[in-house]
Amino acid sequence: MLLKDIRDYQILFLGLFLVLGIGTRDWTLRPEFIGVAIATCLATQWILSLVISHWSLAKNKGQSLNIRSALITSLGLGLLLRADHWTTMAIAAALAIASKFIFQVGDKHFFNPANFGIISALILTPNAWVSPGQWGEEWWYGLLFVGTGGIILQRVGRWDTTAAFLGSYSLLEAIRNLWLGWTWDVYWHRLMSGSLLLFALFMITDPRSIPNSRIGRVVWAICIAGLTFILRNYFFISTAVFWALFALAPLTILLDVLWLAPRFAWQEKDEEAGEELLTQHS
Repeated sequence: MLLKDIRDYQILFLGLFLVLGIGTRDWTLRPEFIGVAIATCLATQWILSLVISHWSLAKNKGQSLNIRSALITSLGLGLLLRADHWTTMAIAAALAIASKFIFQVGDKHFFNPANFGIISALILTPNAWVSPGQWGEEWWYGLLFVGTGGIILQRVGRWDTTAAFLGSYSLLEAIRNLWLGWTWDVYWHRLMSGSLLLFALFMITDPRSIPNSRIGRVVWAICIAGLTFILRNYFFISTAVFWALFALAPLTILLDVLWLAPRFAWQEKDEEAGEELLTQHS
């Protein structure tokens, strides 16, 4: 049976990754922290949706409770963020959802919520960390991520972003490998990371926060790859991809101005809008 909304597949796949990571990688992950992330994301989404709906009632522009978005964000935090205290996870989850409502330009948020929550926890708390190597380098994880990510990207049409990021980043690493005279097993060791693929397939491709136009997305992804390369190889930051995305997220605003394109909308939302339009004209 096919799921109605592509976000349902995202929730299913991210949940699968959590179970798989705990079962096969022996993560030191506390299930209650995942529960805290889910509960906090849902509660924050509900409270802020009510506030926005109240403020915009006069404009007939209510804000619906987006449960799917909150679940995707909470599962992303559960996969990537580690903490010693449940309050750290709650802070990350609350700020992740709040970023969608606060940092907007033209009714579009430009920070990836999970990424914003992760960076906020790293900056504001002393007991948060990310483990980029938690998936190891086994080839079948890569196949799983590419296969499931491909299903999502095929539906939302954002393969260009993943291809631009992975293509430019792998090229930079290849040039560096040649320059230093290293063997190619070193090169593949740096690229065969489950966390890097998860980032490229599921985080950097969030269609609601990345540039609207294809050329804008390609330029944006190449810039993130370049900054990731610099932070990882010259500043030795293991979580470089997350910092690069966070730092360059506001660039989306400029790219949307330079290259105009329709804003992405989920199919289900489009159908609801169409039904409402028909009702108004019947």
